[in-house]
Amino acid sequence: MQRRDFVASVGVGAAALLSGTARAQGRPTARALVFDAMGELRPEYDVALLREIRASGLDAITVTLCDPKPIGAEAVQLAVDGVAEYDAFIARHPTLLLKATKVADIDRARSSGRIAVFYLFQNTAQFGTNLDRVTLFARLGVRSSQLTYNDINDAGAGCRSPGGRLTPFGRELIAKMNAERMLLDLSHVHMDTMADAIAASRTSAVISHTACATVHAHVRNTTDANLRALAERGGVVGICQIRPFITEQRRANLDRYVAHVLHAVRVAGVEHVAIGSDRDHRRIDLTPEYIAQLKREEGAQFVEADLPLFLEALNGPRRMEVVRDALAKKLPARDVDRILGGNLRRLYAEVIG
Repeated sequence: MQRRDFVASVGVGAAALLSGTARAQGRPTARALVFDAMGELRPEYDVALLREIRASGLDAITVTLCDPKPIGAEAVQLAVDGVAEYDAFIARHPTLLLKATKVADIDRARSSGRIAVFYLFQNTAQFGTNLDRVTLFARLGVRSSQLTYNDINDAGAGCRSPGGRLTPFGRELIAKMNAERMLLDLSHVHMDTMADAIAASRTSAVISHTACATVHAHVRNTTDANLRALAERGGVVGICQIRPFITEQRRANLDRYVAHVLHAVRVAGVEHVAIGSDRDHRRIDLTPEYIAQLKREEGAQFVEADLPLFLEALNGPRRMEVVRDALAKKLPARDVDRILGGNLRRLYAEVIG
């Protein structure tokens, strides 16, 4: 969908596009949708933490199923295991979580006091060059996948590679994802490959967790040119909460996060911005045990000098409430509702159904 077409459609179907629907004067409803474009919801979370996350107002979240770094047969096995692990996790908490494969599942979850959980891969390594695997994982309930992780793969270049364009196979892969109604995620993708992929996709894409390169230069952040291109094709960008991507300032830095959100709004338009936290819901203390866990998970990419990874004010399960309050000081309530969930709902409805 072209951005101009989307804007024109808002007046006709605003209630459907804005979950929780703002009232005519722009005031939010008592219960507007809160949807994290990519956040952590770990299988080791206990019931008490899950209840606090739900009580904070989180209605829906897209989660990463497995480590995106392996390739080949290991990547395929980890992907299958990741689906099974999260299926079992959700099954253990049927009153708190609901596996989501379509937008109607968000409504089912909300009506029963649960969180709708969508599945994401952060690479296409699990597909390899076998397009039938896209169909396989779509049938297993995976509704989105990043094109690349940080490095080069068969589809294109990641953000930490020297450069590269979308490959011919990458174009075939995107076409297959479009056909399977699997959302194309362009987080971690090199800017040249990203521009190619936005243009190649027949459906709108998401950059589920990034920040703005103009506000803070970082290899994981997105240029204004690609933010505009994404918006022109109806896509949505989720602003992440990883501190090194946001600012060098280690404390008292919530205003820097808000600056990224507001910049994205100015560049892409408020109807194309969301929150994609990319963060753990636990309250993090920088203990030796926690740092050791990060080292195991991140491997060679872990840089201890980057700590803390979290933004001080957003360290904990109620962070979306903090974000809402901060944005409400800068934007109309109706726009805050769009950013907190309405824009993602619109995108998911268009792409996955």
